[in-house]
Amino acid sequence: MRADKWLWAARFYKTRPLATAAVNGGKVHINGERVKPAKKLAPGDALTIQKGPYTFSITVERICKQRRQAEEARTLYSESEDSVQERHAVYRQRKLEGHSARHRERRPDKRARRHIRQFKQQ
Repeated sequence: MRADKWLWAARFYKTRPLATAAVNGGKVHINGERVKPAKKLAPGDALTIQKGPYTFSITVERICKQRRQAEEARTLYSESEDSVQERHAVYRQRKLEGHSARHRERRPDKRARRHIRQFKQQ
């Protein structure tokens, strides 16, 4: 089965084009090698997937050609315990540093726009 299709079926990416772009961008390595999206996967292959600041080190357990429920998708692979611990450590560190969806930069509100206009006129 194609690597990009398996990544989509295992629910690592929402769409196949996103999975293809990730493989083409070098975010997915199979058995330690950078590959193309059409690379054939087999049970036992080791994958390293980089998604943002997180790295998944998984082993392919089964091949499924269709995208199924999340519970079934989790049975397609097994993740190493070290990988899980590293991801949780990165998550905790980012949380302590204040990387949160709540602190996103927003568009200026009415008061801020008024200040911007005053600043530009000076």
